[in-house]
Amino acid sequence: MKKVFIAIVSLFLLSSCGVGTYSLSSGKADKAELSFVDAESYSIDVKVDKTNEYNVSTVKEKAYKSGRNIKYTALNTISLAPGKHQIEVRVNGNVVYSQLIFVSTGEHKIIEL
Repeated sequence: MKKVFIAIVSLFLLSSCGVGTYSLSSGKADKAELSFVDAESYSIDVKVDKTNEYNVSTVKEKAYKSGRNIKYTALNTISLAPGKHQIEVRVNGNVVYSQLIFVSTGEHKIIEL
């Protein structure tokens, strides 16, 4: 009887020593941002990968704050998947910028027009 009791207690103690399952998520969101700066603020049409079109505004660049962070807003920032993208910018129907760019996860790329 004593051996059975010890076996049951031992089995209970060993089965309760499980490691368990834990998950941890961290890091940057799987997206990148794209903004455009120029001497003045105006509306531009942006075509990404020849399929997605956006109408955004340029951010007025200030010479004394060239390294400043641009505030992310829906009016001046486009969210993209990381990777290569063909970017074409039009102002009043005229192409002013056309380039193949690469953006990394969490990067906020700033294009000067």
